[in-house]
Amino acid sequence: MLEDFDAVAVRRWCAAGLAALERHQSEINQLNVYPVPDGDTGTNLLRTFISAQRGLTAESCGPDDRPVPEGRPPPGRALRQMAEGALLGARGNSGVIVAQILRGLADSLSPVEVVRGRALAAALRQATIAAYAAVARPVEGTMLSVIAAAATAAERADSDDLGRVVRAAAAAAADALARTPKQLPALARAGVVDAGGRGLCVLFDALVAVLAGEPVPAPPAAGPAPGQRPATAAQPAQSVEYAYEVQFLLDADEAAVQTLRATLDRLGDSLVVVGTGARSDALPTWRVHVHVNDIGAALEAGVAAGRPYQIEVTRFEEQTTGAGARVAVAGGPSAVVPECGPRGVVVVATGAGLVDLFTAEGAVVVADNPSTEELLEAIRSAGPARVVVLPNHPDAQVVAGVAAAQAGRFGVKASVVPTRSPVQALAALAVRDATRRFDDDVIAMAEAVGACRYAEVCYASREALTVAGPCRPGDVLALVEGEVNLVGDDLVRTCQLLLDRMLGGGGELVTLLLGADAPDGLADAVQGHVERHWPFVEVNCYSGGQPYYPLLVGVE
Repeated sequence: MLEDFDAVAVRRWCAAGLAALERHQSEINQLNVYPVPDGDTGTNLLRTFISAQRGLTAESCGPDDRPVPEGRPPPGRALRQMAEGALLGARGNSGVIVAQILRGLADSLSPVEVVRGRALAAALRQATIAAYAAVARPVEGTMLSVIAAAATAAERADSDDLGRVVRAAAAAAADALARTPKQLPALARAGVVDAGGRGLCVLFDALVAVLAGEPVPAPPAAGPAPGQRPATAAQPAQSVEYAYEVQFLLDADEAAVQTLRATLDRLGDSLVVVGTGARSDALPTWRVHVHVNDIGAALEAGVAAGRPYQIEVTRFEEQTTGAGARVAVAGGPSAVVPECGPRGVVVVATGAGLVDLFTAEGAVVVADNPSTEELLEAIRSAGPARVVVLPNHPDAQVVAGVAAAQAGRFGVKASVVPTRSPVQALAALAVRDATRRFDDDVIAMAEAVGACRYAEVCYASREALTVAGPCRPGDVLALVEGEVNLVGDDLVRTCQLLLDRMLGGGGELVTLLLGADAPDGLADAVQGHVERHWPFVEVNCYSGGQPYYPLLVGVE
């Protein structure tokens, strides 16, 4: 058993955690509450940790500005390199949260020369704070609950014995994981525990193996309980209550940012605050984004927290023709800045046909489930100093937001239009206009996305109790806006019924994207059905080549 947690132990933990995530990848993926074969929490965590390991260098020997005690290099620099690597490689919400946990550990332990039990407990508390800070509206029953329970147990151990502290943390994490179905109804219906929380327990087990010198018992089976079926998870609706988008960079300490988050959360929604972490030479820098009605109150909160700059305020409404972009500068008056001219586009998509479609529109295409680093590189390679990012999936939106915030450091202004499907990206690209101000163009694209309802048709990979009734493996599922709307046994007929339901709510243009597994005749059958029953609706059909989904549908 180790007496202290040093840089060598950090490396061993990173390697052990990576190997453990690889072993449990499929199991964690299966915990995603969804009957479609695209559960990827295990994959996201694994790829995030791969990037964390890449961040480690041979020089990870001590805190940034301190001499290294001979033979026992402190863990601060190694943890910071892991955190920075994880942030660049973070995939999905779970990956972003793990990156923030590593950052919290690094911030707490960087000044500590010899890390024993109490110091590790304090670092776990800091990691918990960082994890909660990464989420605008934290939800219990997730990996947040697991890290919080681990930190509390480590503190209660009240010991400098590393083994005792880490075993207490791992046991509490496992207990918290077992309680997640009682905290989230979707997990209870499915009979599963939280996938991200399970991944975090895997990492705690690896830490016990490294620091205590012994593996801990695995948590109870994490899959569905006998006789229970996974259920679909409802997608949260976006708010339309606020008139302004406010964004700015902020130099401030973490305590001030915690107060800022609470203030902005009361003022509006869509709050995202992402930081670079503590630095030895300066305050950390944060990217702040929020939707509000009271602009002045939001900016006053920023001034109270630290030094806000590069402040941007956008009204979610059509601007008068010829108006410039309003950029409020802290300490000075608003200025009108012309923002017309070339701008780049980055699109997340997989499938030969989709790649061809978006490339023909001048977009840089990144494969599905990208890391922050991959999106950031695509933003930089797009060329112009203003870039729109179209993530095309709910799980990619957080990563896209982090990449857009980081792009400002390279002189690129990037805005994320929250597309959830490739059909919405096509609708957004159809209305872009380089003669408009950049912010106005982003607004127009966002409005086009909002006017485009999307749907997906796929095959169920497991039994589930959906809002449209039970399904079995092989059944055809039609999902509208992320929620199962139809369960059928015939692909063509289910697609036709789906179009009837969507067009029953109105629509003038239908876009069809055929997947890699779409059978011959599917396009003709669906187009012919629309022509017969909805003669005034225009239909555009393309070969998308996307996996999993034989048909993607957009209705505008």
